[in-house]
Amino acid sequence: MKKTILVIDAYNVIGQWPHLNRLKLANRLGDARDELLRELSDYKKYRNIPMIVVFDAMYVPGLSQKDKRYNLDVVWTRKDETADSYIEALVRKKQSRFVQIVVVTSDDAEQWTVFSAGALRMPDSELWDRIKQTRYEVNRQVHNYQNQDMVRKVPWNKKQLSELSKLRDRLSRYSHPHH
Repeated sequence: MKKTILVIDAYNVIGQWPHLNRLKLANRLGDARDELLRELSDYKKYRNIPMIVVFDAMYVPGLSQKDKRYNLDVVWTRKDETADSYIEALVRKKQSRFVQIVVVTSDDAEQWTVFSAGALRMPDSELWDRIKQTRYEVNRQVHNYQNQDMVRKVPWNKKQLSELSKLRDRLSRYSHPHH
């Protein structure tokens, strides 16, 4: 079975997800980046999918490194390199019989480039739907777990409970002889 690696065109996704785009439009691009990384990190924890998040350095000059915060591979391109060209090179390097690269973007030009290199494309809206579905499942599991915890864990089996019930009835007759 092929190993799947998600490659996320980060600024493209920020521009497409309404809650992140609102932050970007409010001149809070740093907050939008952090929120995206947090959401991807949470998703990765539950789905265990390797991810490479690619940020275009043109928005943050002088940054070009891998960032391991959030347990994600975060790449800042060099200042003369676009996220698209980085992703294209990455796909050509990593895509193989054993590795399937899935590029998350809504950029049509990039879509054809990654297809020609053998990668698949996932629209950013589909990733957002998967993240929301995962959150729903996690919340449901937590809720079920909490409900199971509420059900008292009784240490006795049915036969023992029946014996205890009889004993209680006998004791209550002795303590209230007029019954």
